Amino acid sequence: MVAAKKSKKLVDKCLQIKLAGIRFKNPVILASGTCGYGKKLSEFIDLNTVGGITTKGLSLKPRNGNPPPRIYETSSGVLNSIGLENVGTEKFIKDYLPFLKKFNTKIIANIFGNSIDEYKEVAKLLSAEDGISAIEINASCPNVKKGGMEFGKTPKGAGKLVEKVKSVSKVPVIMKLSPNVSNIEEIAKASEDSGADALSLINTLVGMAIDTKTRKPRLSTTTGGLSGPAIKPVALAMVWKVKNAVSLPIIGMGGIMNSNDVIEFMIAGASAIALGTAVMVNPYSVIEIINGLKSYCKENKIVSIKEIIGSLQI
Repeated sequence: MVAAKKSKKLVDKCLQIKLAGIRFKNPVILASGTCGYGKKLSEFIDLNTVGGITTKGLSLKPRNGNPPPRIYETSSGVLNSIGLENVGTEKFIKDYLPFLKKFNTKIIANIFGNSIDEYKEVAKLLSAEDGISAIEINASCPNVKKGGMEFGKTPKGAGKLVEKVKSVSKVPVIMKLSPNVSNIEEIAKASEDSGADALSLINTLVGMAIDTKTRKPRLSTTTGGLSGPAIKPVALAMVWKVKNAVSLPIIGMGGIMNSNDVIEFMIAGASAIALGTAVMVNPYSVIEIINGLKSYCKENKIVSIKEIIGSLQI
């Protein structure tokens, strides 16, 4: 582990961004889920290098998640049905947050619940903790029968959830949107109207895989969430559509594997991006992507990466 005070040289002004009032050293954020709570990933990379870390989804009480098998690699991505397994808010605050606070990076707490009251309680507890920069609402996980999709699949449900979380949060609130809806722009607009400070999109697409020998699904839950390169074109299109529907900053995600992918998302309208599957496949991809962004700025004489946000030419 590298101490935060030694990471100043890792800050490159051309990559600095500001999102929802929060200053990030670069637009590369670790997405919720694949980086866990940072401890294991810190054995591979210096967490001081990333702009931010989004925690694994946190509920009020610990959760075991779904039974195995709950992850399956496809030809162009990964299907997962983890079921939001997590240690619970209290244990995270006690055992994991102190570790993350040692690094010079922003901490975003991803939260979920089986009721609006649970969302509110988790947001209230976490946002009161020193070191938490923002709350990300998970209202879009397709693997959980309760909570998640029930709140995020309609404009009314999404808007109400944002409003209630905002009423108790002491830090900016980011609404994470699902692609498994009929009109993502309407849900984005409802989130904006209800006070969201930023949006993150997209979460995983519903997918399925079958073992042809046994004729059984590859996942214990039959369907799961598809991530990885396969969903990138869908994610790009949705980021662009949402950017044209609202004025909120966007954290883009979905199939980002290299720095060129990041640049595409930013041109489409994302102010920052989040890495998930890429980190699981290759932890060092984080460093490679950040270095790739620096090279892109230098080669194209870009003073600030912010110049390319929403610069799509049509």
